[in-house]
Amino acid sequence: MHQRKPTHYSSRFMARVKPQCGCPDEHTLLLCASGSHGRIVHNAQKSRVATRRMAGTMWETIGHEWAVAYLQKTIETNRIAHTTLFTGPAKIGKTHLALRFAAALHCHSDGQRPCGRCRSCLETLAGAHADLLMIEPDKGRVKIDQVRRIQHELALRPYNSPWRVCVVSGFETTTTEAANALLKTLEEPPAHAILLLTALDPGLLLPTIVSRCRMLSMRPVATHTIAEALIERYQIDPKRATEIAQLSAGRVGWAIRACEDPSMLEQRDTDVQTLLELVDKGPAARLRVAEELAKRDDVHPAVFEWQLVWRDIMLLAAGCDDRLVVNQRQLPRLRRLAETTGLEPARAAAASAQDVVRQISQNVNARLALETMLLSWQNR
Repeated sequence: MHQRKPTHYSSRFMARVKPQCGCPDEHTLLLCASGSHGRIVHNAQKSRVATRRMAGTMWETIGHEWAVAYLQKTIETNRIAHTTLFTGPAKIGKTHLALRFAAALHCHSDGQRPCGRCRSCLETLAGAHADLLMIEPDKGRVKIDQVRRIQHELALRPYNSPWRVCVVSGFETTTTEAANALLKTLEEPPAHAILLLTALDPGLLLPTIVSRCRMLSMRPVATHTIAEALIERYQIDPKRATEIAQLSAGRVGWAIRACEDPSMLEQRDTDVQTLLELVDKGPAARLRVAEELAKRDDVHPAVFEWQLVWRDIMLLAAGCDDRLVVNQRQLPRLRRLAETTGLEPARAAAASAQDVVRQISQNVNARLALETMLLSWQNR
């Protein structure tokens, strides 16, 4: 089967996309914290017509129209890669899109795929299709035994589909031993095998793995697109939907879960408030916070929210429009911090938060990584 040469991306926080209009509040922006200078990442606004059209298909995505169109095209032209890597921040929609792609591959419809009605679609979306294997990290790691199971399952001939499909979530947590074991399958995949991997960042994976994948770097979804979807699909109050969409920073999955679980918003507010109080405290207080946070199961989300706070401070220090700030409730406090901190220290602080996420994903001692990060903020 013909496979298009994969595109290589640098291990930045998000891909850079040039804005297609001049109105900044119509974009979702995230900080690209790597490199020598702080940069703002733009996700260009898609038309409302396209958004509604895509929402009506059985891909059931919110935003990510470009990715859906690309995957649909690979099916129509029969240029399906044996291995596809979906990258992007947690809860942006990587696994959701990978599972819908699997449903499209298994779908028996003669028309648009996935149809969402045939037995294969329903079984795939339920994770119960005979030719589908779902793998998630076991106690925080994708292990060698799981990779051996993947190899065994993909070697079998399909039962009820042209393809045997395996979806692996959180592939950045794969042990080195497991990643090396999977290389053989990536180099010489069975003709009927499709492997769909999700990871926070390609920089967390072995270069030999990335070079053998076709990569889709998931971009943050525009705030207005998420807000409209929450209102139309989940009947959320417009004001609350707009606030959640703003806080999501383009992460569709996070926005949906926040609607379903209000405690997520409460925990987020607590984490943001902790950071705002911590910048004025000494080393002892910072070490205590690092110790407490390291014991939590949700270290990644907490540090990501801290990164967004520094991103807001960076925007304000650069003189950007206040409407681009994610944490609108803390705007007065953020303005003061922007004045006292400055652009470059804010960028460096955001970069250190991003580094901590990477380090913890690579099984570095969480408490030590957090202590190093918080103490580096001492004089900001």
